[in-house]
Amino acid sequence: MENRTVAIAITVVTALCCGCAAMMTCIFGILGATGQPFTTSVNDIESIQYMPVPLALFLLCLSVIFIAIPIAVGFFTLRKKPAGETVIVSDEPIPPAA
Repeated sequence: MENRTVAIAITVVTALCCGCAAMMTCIFGILGATGQPFTTSVNDIESIQYMPVPLALFLLCLSVIFIAIPIAVGFFTLRKKPAGETVIVSDEPIPPAA
């Protein structure tokens, strides 16, 4: 990207979006992995449910991916591009092929 301001804006937007998703998935993953019950109430009837441990571990892994996305976006958009090769232009005529 040529414009550094656009790169910073993209990095901030991905950090906010993926950061919020990472926090939520991490919180629910930790609650599920520790065995905390989720209680729901419908029509004054309470129900206690537990999250399956594989789902909780999947949510924890997903939160790591959500954290890695803004880091990768920031790295690839804000890094300095390597200088291109310099091409030497010659005014000499090209020799015959054979």
